[in-house]
Amino acid sequence: MKPNVLLLSRLPETLIERLRARFDCHEHEQLDAAGLQALAPLLRGMVATGESVVTRELMTRLPALEIISVLGVGYDGIDIEAARERGICVTHTPGLSTEDIADFAMALLLSAARQVASADRFVRRGDWSAGRHPMTQRVFGARLGIVGLGRIGRAVAVRALAFGMRIAYTGRTPKTDVAYRWCDDVLTLAASVDFLVVCASAGPATRALINAEVLAALGPAGVLVNVARGAIVDEDALVQALRERKILAAGLDVFCDEPRVPAGLLGLDNVVLTPHMASTTGATVQAMLELTFDNLAAHFDGLPVSAPVV
Repeated sequence: MKPNVLLLSRLPETLIERLRARFDCHEHEQLDAAGLQALAPLLRGMVATGESVVTRELMTRLPALEIISVLGVGYDGIDIEAARERGICVTHTPGLSTEDIADFAMALLLSAARQVASADRFVRRGDWSAGRHPMTQRVFGARLGIVGLGRIGRAVAVRALAFGMRIAYTGRTPKTDVAYRWCDDVLTLAASVDFLVVCASAGPATRALINAEVLAALGPAGVLVNVARGAIVDEDALVQALRERKILAAGLDVFCDEPRVPAGLLGLDNVVLTPHMASTTGATVQAMLELTFDNLAAHFDGLPVSAPVV
């Protein structure tokens, strides 16, 4: 018999087809409470995404659950402690999107600092005929601060070196294998750089880490880029800082309540907004789909899974 698997979130059709060929799949959005309760004793696997929420209460309602295979790098919405207590394996797909996210961080940095989106609108409105676009911020040779020097932070640093940038970073501990300047807190880092790129992991320690004080330290010529998680930035403070020109600009790919974006950001011309797309290149998504399937299949074949969280 095929193992029964709950598809918790919307998934690409190509992945669903592969899953259905190997497992008895049940889409969560098509189940009412009674339907889920009836299936609960049979559900041994779950496929989720980085935006999925898997609570302790949901795990308790699924007594046969053995594995949660996450399509994505983040697993913020999964109660890892509850999974650990239950012996539920949680896997994700890290590392595959590192280079794409780092590329996109630089794209946001360049777009925000050089006002690419604003200049595009300037041309489309016909304003060029009345005069030149206002001057923009130089990128080459600037000072770059990276919040979180993990895989993605390191990849951003490699790209920044090609722009002649001077790199500093902050994190839990200094890295012994890099020559970049380390700051023991984000406030000190922000006060000493021109551009601040957020690459840190989300969690209680980083919630609203980029607050009004940090933005003030970054200063009126500073640019903030966030390709990590929306919750790391205090969005209200950011709207105020952008509106009052306490910082020059921002480039944001992530938000606190996706897909909803604060109205205050939508009305500003000094912020570049993208729909959490840094990792979504064809090559990366295909690799993530394959690993999500392979992790689930490996578990039920009695083989080691790749990149287990628990």
